[in-house]
Amino acid sequence: MLQSTDSERLVIQKEKTTMATEVELKPVSEQSEYVLGMQVDKTRPQKVPSLCSVRYGMAFLAHLSNFTFIAQNSIISITMVAMVNSTDNQPHLNSSTEGLPTNLNGDQHEASKDLSVKAPVYNWSPQTQGFIFSSVQYGMMLMQGPGGFLAGKLGTKKVVGVALLGSSLLTLFIPLAANLGLAVLLATRAIQGLTQGTGFGGQFALWQRWAPPNERSRLCSIALSGMVLGTFAVLLVGGVISEALGWPFVFYIFGGIGCICCLLWFILVYDDPASHRWISGPEKEYIISSLHQQNGFLSSLPFIVAWVVGILGGQLADFLLSKNFRLVTVRKIITILGNVPPVALIVALPYVQSSYITTIAFLTLSCGLSPLCQSGVYINALDIAPRYASLLLGTSRGLAHSSAVLVPIVGGFFLNQDSEFGWRNLFFLLLAVNQFGLIIYLVFGKADVQEWAKERTLTRL
Repeated sequence: MLQSTDSERLVIQKEKTTMATEVELKPVSEQSEYVLGMQVDKTRPQKVPSLCSVRYGMAFLAHLSNFTFIAQNSIISITMVAMVNSTDNQPHLNSSTEGLPTNLNGDQHEASKDLSVKAPVYNWSPQTQGFIFSSVQYGMMLMQGPGGFLAGKLGTKKVVGVALLGSSLLTLFIPLAANLGLAVLLATRAIQGLTQGTGFGGQFALWQRWAPPNERSRLCSIALSGMVLGTFAVLLVGGVISEALGWPFVFYIFGGIGCICCLLWFILVYDDPASHRWISGPEKEYIISSLHQQNGFLSSLPFIVAWVVGILGGQLADFLLSKNFRLVTVRKIITILGNVPPVALIVALPYVQSSYITTIAFLTLSCGLSPLCQSGVYINALDIAPRYASLLLGTSRGLAHSSAVLVPIVGGFFLNQDSEFGWRNLFFLLLAVNQFGLIIYLVFGKADVQEWAKERTLTRL
C-alpha cells in the first residue's frame, strides 16, 4: 500500500514537471492558454471584451471628469453677459427702466426688481472682467505638472477625485463669492484653477496602467473628448438657464453634476487592473501582459517643465513690454517661441530613435515649451476685444480641443497605411498645420482693441 502511494506521488510530480516545462518552453501566445491554473482550449482564441469592458468604463469616467472640469471652467464665459449689464452700461439692472415697454406702466419697477433678485448684476469694467476670466488659468497652469507627479505617487483615483470634488464645491460657491466681493470671487476662481489643473494633469497617470498600447489612442480620445462636450454643453444651455432661472443656477447645476461625477469616480475608478474588484480574469491578464513598465517621474516630467516655462513665459512677456516693445510684437514673439521649437522637436523624433535619452529630452522640451503660447496667442482675445473675450476664448478653446478627437483618428489612418513611416508622416502633417496657423497669426494678428469691439457711447439729445 505504501509503495503504491509513493508511485502515485512520483507520477503526479512527473506530470506537474512536464506541464511546467511545456508552459515555460511555449511562446507567450501559447502560455496564455493557462489562466488562473485552468487550461484553455487551444483551438479557440481567448475572447477579451472591448467596448463593454472595464477599461472602456474607465475611459468613460475620465470623459465625465473632463466634461465636468472644462464645463465648470467655462461657465463664467457664458454667464458674464448676464452678470454684467453691458447693454446700457448701467451699474445695476434695476437702476434704469429705459428700454422697457411703455405698457408695463407701474409694473416696470417690480419686474426689474424681481429680475435683479433672481440674478444679481455687477458693475464690472472690461478690465475687471479680464481679471476674472484669467484668474482660473493661473492655477491650471501651475498645477498640471505637480498634479501629474502627485497622481504618480498617490494614485489617480485620489488626486483626480479630490480635484473633482474641490472644483465642484467651488463652482457651487461662486454665486455667493460674487456677492461677497470681487476679491473673494477672484480668490475662489484662483483656487478652483488649482483644483482643475491638478485634475487635468493627474488623469494621465490612469492610462499608464489601464491602456494597452494598441488601444491607447482610442481610450485617451474618449477621455479627452469630454472637454469638447463640456464646452459645447455650457455654450448650448448656459444662456438658456441664465434666462429662465438666473445665472447662479448655471453654477448650481454644473456644480451638482460635478458632485455626482465625483461620487461615481470614487466608487468605480481604480488605479490599476490588479486592484479592481469586478474586472474579469482575461481582461486583467490582457491589460497587464500588454503593458510595459513606465516611470512615474518620466510621465510627469513634461508637465513640470511646462509649469516652469509657463510662469517664465509670463515674466518674459512683461519684461519685453517694460522695454517698450509693442504689445503685438510681444504676443507674436512669445507665440513663435511656443510653436516653432516644440513642433521642430516632434518632427525630429523619428530620426533619434536610437537614443532613449534624446527621445525623452525632445518629448519633454516639446511639451514643456508649448505653454509659452499662454502669454501669446492664447490671451490675445483680451487685447483685441475685451467685451467679447469670453465668447472668443470659449469658442477658440472648443475648436482647439477638437484636436483630441481628430488626432487619434488621423494617426490611426497613417499607421494603417504605413506602419513603418506612419508616425513620421503624422509629425510632418502636424508641422504643416502648426506652421500654417502660425503664419496666419503673424500676418493678420493684432493687439489693439478693434473697432467692432469698442463700447458705444449713447448720446441723448
